[in-house]
Amino acid sequence: MKNMILNFLKDHKNKIVYLTEIEEILSGDIEYIDFANTMNEFADMDILSPVKKYKTNNKKIPLANAYRINKSYFRKELINEIASYQLKLNSNINLQSYFTLDEKIWEEDLPYIKRINLYLEKEGLPKEEVTAPERSYEITGNEKWIDENGGREILERIGLLEHLKINPVPDPLMFAINKNKIRSFKEHIHLIVENKATFYALLDDIENTEFTSLIYGAGWKVLGGISVFEKQLGLKDQYNKIYYFGDLDFEGISIWHGLNERRPIILCVDFYEYLLKKPCSYGKENQEPNRKAIDNFLLNFNKDNKEKIMNTLEKGGYYPQEGLDKEELQAIWRKIK
Repeated sequence: MKNMILNFLKDHKNKIVYLTEIEEILSGDIEYIDFANTMNEFADMDILSPVKKYKTNNKKIPLANAYRINKSYFRKELINEIASYQLKLNSNINLQSYFTLDEKIWEEDLPYIKRINLYLEKEGLPKEEVTAPERSYEITGNEKWIDENGGREILERIGLLEHLKINPVPDPLMFAINKNKIRSFKEHIHLIVENKATFYALLDDIENTEFTSLIYGAGWKVLGGISVFEKQLGLKDQYNKIYYFGDLDFEGISIWHGLNERRPIILCVDFYEYLLKKPCSYGKENQEPNRKAIDNFLLNFNKDNKEKIMNTLEKGGYYPQEGLDKEELQAIWRKIK
């Protein structure tokens, strides 16, 4: 009964509560004497104060017909909880605003604050500017969190927005054009590669392929630039099919997944299948797996390759794009249509 009444008082919108309102939330098998003793206990604890002008109910143990709720009592626990988190969270997170905000805001924000704390503990404050979707994906795994799911407001409340180096304007993509394809066709295919070395290895051979462009994704930067891709190329009103080839590691998989959630991006399986024939590498133990991204990535492979990919990743291994040399990369690319 006590907890039921306390929760009711805590959520009550008004400062004045009528005795009949409290009685209505209780089951009929509660003895009046127990109820009266509980109410008087709350009065002794300064949780409730009788409002004299409403008088009493004139029973043997009289109770006021109305009470004033001491709302500050219910914030003590909240304040202690916030203060406790402030001591153990990263020093760049400031929880001061939550001492005066509604408790529901604190409860809704806390899971994200914990995610932000994990990000800061692992990465520290970022040194380079990226777009909001990129930073959003790094922190929560959801590239829409900052701009569309309330993340910007949370970052402002904890004093971090200005320190996360979020660039509101996406960087343009860096790409090479196949002059044989750019004007003579209305349907175009393009290849995004994650790393600079792979970009340059393929660059000289672009005119021997069916591809209109070769794009240097620069890791996570491609998530921002992909939104202006057709505009940059002048191909806005034409059909564009985009392939992706990145490192076969948790981050490369997540970058492709982030792109593919924005628009259809075809995984360039031909490159990966040849890459899987090479020895794997080790040394990227700090990368965080994204289960949904991995599951979607694996849908593109046969059973044997799925097992090989998962066994490698689970053991801390990965396949860098550089596992394929220049001649191999170019030979594979020429066969893709």
